[in-house]
Amino acid sequence: MLSLIQILLMIIQIVWYVVIAHVVMSWLINFQVLNLRQQLVAQIWYGLERLLGPIYAKIRSFLPPMGGLDLAPLVLLLGLMAIRIVLINNASSFY
Repeated sequence: MLSLIQILLMIIQIVWYVVIAHVVMSWLINFQVLNLRQQLVAQIWYGLERLLGPIYAKIRSFLPPMGGLDLAPLVLLLGLMAIRIVLINNASSFY
C-alpha cells in the first residue's frame, strides 16, 4: 500500500510541474517573449491546453467571474497540495 501512496505522490508532483509550466508559459506568451507562430512553442502550448483545459473548465464552473483574472490554476495547485498533505498524513495508517 505504501508503494501506491508513493506512486500517487509522484503523479501529483508531475501534475504540479505541468501546471507551473503552463502558467509560466502563458505569462511568457502574454508578454510576447514566446511566439505561438514558432512550431515547437505552439505544439507545447496546445498540448498543455488540451491536457489542462478540461480540468480548468471544471474548476472555472464553480469559481465566480473575476474579469481577466484566471484563478483556476491556483485552485488546482491548492487542491494538489491538499491531496498531498492528506496522503502523507495518512500514510502511516497503511503500514
